[in-house]
Formats: sequence, structure tokens, C-alpha cells
Amino acid sequence: MSDVSESQVIDEEDGDHGSSVVTPASDPESISFRFAGEEFTVSGFERTLPTPATAGDRSALVRAGLAAESASLDEDGWHVVARAVVSPDAAAAQLRSSKGQAPALIEEHVEGATLRSLHTRVWLTELFPGHQPRTSQGALPVNDPEVHGDVDEGGRPYARVVYRYRDRDHLRDHLTQTIEQTRHANPNPYDRSILARRITRAVIAHPCRLEFADGSEHIDVLAVRDGITRLTSAWALLTEGEAPYADDIAATALKVLTAEKPQRRGASEKALSQRMALGRQEALVGFLAEFQRGVNEAQPTDRAVRLGQTLVLPAQVTVGVHRHSSAGLSPEEVFDDAIRSILASIHVEFRHWDAAAQNVEVGTRAISRIRLPGLPQHNLLEEIIGLAIGRRKPTELPAVFQNNRIPGTALWRAVYLVNFLTRPEIFEQVKRFAKDIKGTSKMRTAGYAELLGPVIDLPWRGYKAGSLQQARNAWANGGVLTKGVMGNWQPVPTADFAELVQPALNGNESARQTLAVAGGVALITDKLITRNVGSAVGRTVPFRANADQIIAGLTESEEGLWTLAFAAKAFDPERECLNAFTDTQLLGRNTATMYSVPAVDLTTEDKIRKDAGGVAPEALSQWSIVVLSDPGKAREVEDEQNSEKEKASADQSIHAQLAAERRALRHAVNDARQAVKRLMALAEAPEARATTSHPFGSAEEQNRIIDEVRKLGGDILVNAPAVDRRDDEEHEDDDEEYEDVE
Repeated sequence: MSDVSESQVIDEEDGDHGSSVVTPASDPESISFRFAGEEFTVSGFERTLPTPATAGDRSALVRAGLAAESASLDEDGWHVVARAVVSPDAAAAQLRSSKGQAPALIEEHVEGATLRSLHTRVWLTELFPGHQPRTSQGALPVNDPEVHGDVDEGGRPYARVVYRYRDRDHLRDHLTQTIEQTRHANPNPYDRSILARRITRAVIAHPCRLEFADGSEHIDVLAVRDGITRLTSAWALLTEGEAPYADDIAATALKVLTAEKPQRRGASEKALSQRMALGRQEALVGFLAEFQRGVNEAQPTDRAVRLGQTLVLPAQVTVGVHRHSSAGLSPEEVFDDAIRSILASIHVEFRHWDAAAQNVEVGTRAISRIRLPGLPQHNLLEEIIGLAIGRRKPTELPAVFQNNRIPGTALWRAVYLVNFLTRPEIFEQVKRFAKDIKGTSKMRTAGYAELLGPVIDLPWRGYKAGSLQQARNAWANGGVLTKGVMGNWQPVPTADFAELVQPALNGNESARQTLAVAGGVALITDKLITRNVGSAVGRTVPFRANADQIIAGLTESEEGLWTLAFAAKAFDPERECLNAFTDTQLLGRNTATMYSVPAVDLTTEDKIRKDAGGVAPEALSQWSIVVLSDPGKAREVEDEQNSEKEKASADQSIHAQLAAERRALRHAVNDARQAVKRLMALAEAPEARATTSHPFGSAEEQNRIIDEVRKLGGDILVNAPAVDRRDDEEHEDDDEEYEDVE
């Protein structure tokens, strides 16, 4: 059965709910309510809720929508709207217009399009959380669906988007993740506010078709693009417990949103979209019955108050889109971009998303607008844009560029995207579009690099969550956009980055910049190049330098080029890097699954520096990378520090020198204690327990260490002078205290 008769199907299955749910009429009242252990007032509580619309009312809205010249939906889309709207007759009235007058729809003009929307009330049970930048920028385990536009037979855009999931499990997992992450992202949810005054600000929604790559039937729903936090709080109030966990809230919502009414034996086959509509309708009727039972007494029940305050909410439902003749985007792209423009005006200019969410939104929208004169609509440019915004996978890289020599990996995706997005004609377009979207007049190259960070890290966000924030900070500090990378070069595909070192040394600029981007992205992602901050100086780096300056410096020497090559060669987008973590951070982590980036030694045949044993590679460090980027400056800093130490030592009083040595001793003792903890933690790992290896090498070596520790303790006891401890403490008041971390 087609969606043409969906409204009738629903009522034939369940009867006319408009006559089956009746609640007593009353004026709004204020009642006392207890929530989270506190009493407060629920204002404007009504003991009545609307009844579900009849099939006739829904069908009238569908007909009015199809007849409205200002609307841009097909019949399936209008059935979605009719199911969600509380009063279809009122919505239909907004669509009808007198002769010579425009319909009473909300009009919003954005670049390239005009959107038209109904202002109405909708049922909570019909609202699906849509795709949003706040969650899509994060390192999350469930991938976002592919987002596509939709057009009619004449190529005109529909006011609808298509979300393409792998299968229905992917849909469930993604809805769950969206609700959970939205809850986690808001430490002060709207639960109490909604309970006191209902949802007062309209959510922004539009029809959406859910498609599945496995061939399952599509589902037509109403997707919320702004107001997901409000939805989550509403579902939280309908979840058992006063402070429900995020996963419990998601389970409550999905029980309703993904409900499906079983097919009756012998009945004609119904589409999946219809069966799920019937399932949600059944859940709504159950909620209304609960509400009716709970409002008959003087004091409404707890459940009735929660239902009364959450089931109906205001919404701005977009039903029309007009593409301007000057629009630079294709008909398939114009509607989603227009909706995102509305959201950006809310969350970028006014109520801010965090920086990463803004960069995802601004960057992907700006990249989608790239156009090169004289090129057809569907060509290499469209394929590259698809690669940048996630419609094409890294494995499709050879097909996109029609070159089978290009490895289809995440890192090579980064190389080709950085090259493409830094070409002068592309760079200027994206920068201009980004400034327009953000509403700013200036953007430095570092600001452009910051936009590229979330585009580049798309394939590995979830796998490298431990270093994601530091990597994005480094992109905001210039990333890999050196002067050389911004210049004239082309990627040189190879199966082994080490093969590019000699050509780069011989003057091949393309080989040099390929190493700069590939190695630079790897070092930034694995937290070996971080943001320029003063607090790191003397601790992890010898001097301050921007990320792009460090990468540029590495390309100027043989040792630096080998460092870039080794970083790119070792990079694994699905594993964490051992070099990215401090000793303390490594405790409790399974290091067996990690990989390491080796340091460089030009005197060895394989160019890899070995540790004291002469076999195992020595790990690359942030300090050595910064030194390699500018050896001259590193020597100057070292000479200056040595001079300062000598001067400070000569100038210090005996008391100050004693205090300094005491601090050094405490540091050394603490370092030894931490080394023992790390050693024992490693000894407990399954890989170590499966061997006969002694954690201290052998019992003899363990005893030698114990003897050394005893001797140290004896030296302290025997040689310690009889000093007044109070004097030492008073003297050290102005000294920096060392905090012993157990």
C-alpha cells in the first residue's frame, strides 16, 4: 500500500482516536510539584491535551500542501507533516491564500534560497533528532549517515533531506548516540524549566527520508535540526527516575520512535514507514490515556504532569524552498545548506556552539560552495568535495583522482585534500565563503587551517580521541599550512614515504611538500607537534614555535625530512601512537596495540636511532622535533640557559642552593617511585604474565636495586645535619613547591 492512503490506514488500524481520548476542560492553573527533592510551582498547567487528528483532517492538510505553490513537498512529505501536526486544519489554513495575497507562512531569506515554514504545534512522538554539528565533530564510535538533497522530476529542490544509513541498526545506534551525546554536552539541561513552563521556543524541523544501503525500505519522518537539547530534556522527563542516565533517556525515546505495529495476519502488506507510523501513533494514544487517568483528582499525578508539559511543543516546520537563480549550489544541495545557514545564524552568531562544532559547520558549508568556471556539474570537483565532507571514503581516493598509484588511505586523503584546498583559486573561494558564513571580515591562514582540522581528521576521530583536542589546537596554530604547502606543488603518490626523501633533497618541491603534509599531519595527529604555548617551554619543548613553522623547519634538513617520512610511514588511523602519551598517561593503557614513531640517526643504514641496547628504536619526542626544526635557535636557547644556570648558581645564597638541591632530590625520589609503578603495571599486563620474565630483570638485579635504595636512605640518615626544620620551611615559602603525585 502506498503512502497515498497512509492517513486512512492509521485510522483503520486503531479507530478514530479523536473520539476515544477525552479530557476534562479547565483553565490553566498553577500547581505545586516536587522534582529532584525540591518543591516548585508548575505554572499554566492544563488538564486537557489535544486529541489526535482524524484521517479527514490529515488528508485535508495533504491536499492543501500539494496545491500550495509556495510549498515544495511530495505526497509522502506532506503525510509526514500531517502526522506530526497537532491541528492539521490550522496548518492547512496557513497554506491557503486569498487571491492576490501570499500564504501565511514564515519566510526566511538566506544566500541562494528562500525557506517557507509553518508555525504550528507538533507531537513529541513524531520528532526524530536530526544531524547536528555538535555531535558530528566529536570522536564518536557511530559514524554519521550520508546526507543528500532531494529533487522532484523537474530538478527542483524538495524541502527535504535524505539520510542514508548502512542499515536499521546503524539508524538505532546513531539516534542513541545523538541523544546521549546531546545530554552529555549540556551540564544544565532544561528538564526543570520544561516541567515548570513547557517548551516555549519553537524547534526547527523538516521532513526527512531515511534510506538504507542494505536495501531496506525507506522511512519518512520529521527531523529536528534545532532544539534537540529540548527534545532530550522532554524525553528525560518521561524516563523513570528523577535523574535518569543518558542511555536510559535514549532507550525511552527509541522505544517510541522506532516502534513498529506488527502486520495483521491476512491483512494487505503495508510499507515499513506506515507500520512505524502506526507504532508511534499507538504509543501516543497510550501516553494520552495515562494523562487522562492522572488528571481527574485535585492534585494531578506526577506522570500526568510530566506528560502534560512535554507531549505538545511549538515547531517551525519547513515545507517550502525556492532556489534563487543566483545560487551557486546545485538543486540537490540548496535546501540542506539553507537550513544549515539558519542554524549557523543561531549558533555561530548568537548562542555559540563550541569551536570544533563551528569549524565543522563553517568548513563543510564553505567547501560545498566551491565552483570552478567552465566545469560541468558532476566532475572531479564534485568528487573531491564529496571526499572532503565525508560522502566519499578514503578507499575511493584512486577512483576520485583516476590514478591507481594513489594509496586509498586516510593519510593520503589528507595529502590530496590539503593540496586541493590550498590552491589559490580554491583557497580564496573557501576563505571568502567561510567569512560570509561566520560574518567576519578577516581570516588569517591560521584561521583557515583551523577550519581544515575537522575536515582532515574525519577518518580517525574515534580512534585517536586521546589526542584529538591537542591536534585541533595545533591546526588552529597554523597546522601544516607552511609557505611551501601554500605554494605550487602536486602530491607524489608512493607506497613508502621514505622514497621521497632523496628526491626532496635533490630539489623536487612536490616530494618535499608531500612529506611536509603527510608527515606534518601525522605528527600533529599523534601530538608530537602541539600548539605554541609558553607553559611547554623548558618542559616538553626548548622554545616556542608555531606548528607550521616547525613543519617548515623540518623540510629544510635531511634529518627533518627523514623525521617527516618516518612519522607518515608509521601513521595508523585506527591505532593510538605511543609517542602521544606521557609516562603517567600510559599507565592503565594497553600499549601492545599502539605503534611508535622512531627518532632519526643519519649515521645508521636504516636512519633509525637505537636505544642504549643498540637494537630497539628510540622513540621520537616533541623536544627533538622542535630542535630539528631550528637547530641554530635551539643552540642559542641552550647556551642562554647554561649561562643563566651558571650565573644563578654563583649568585645564589647557600640557603637557596640547599633548597634547590632538596627539590631536585624530591623530584628524583618521585620519579623513581613512578618508575616502579609503571614497571609493576607492565608486569601485570597479560603479555608479560604469559612469560617468565622478571619485572626487575632478575632477582639478583632486584636485590641490587634494593641495596642501592637502602644505601641512599642510609646516606640521608647518616649525613643529614642537625638543622631546625622550621627554618627550612620558612625559607622555602617563596620557592616553587613540588607536588608529589601518587
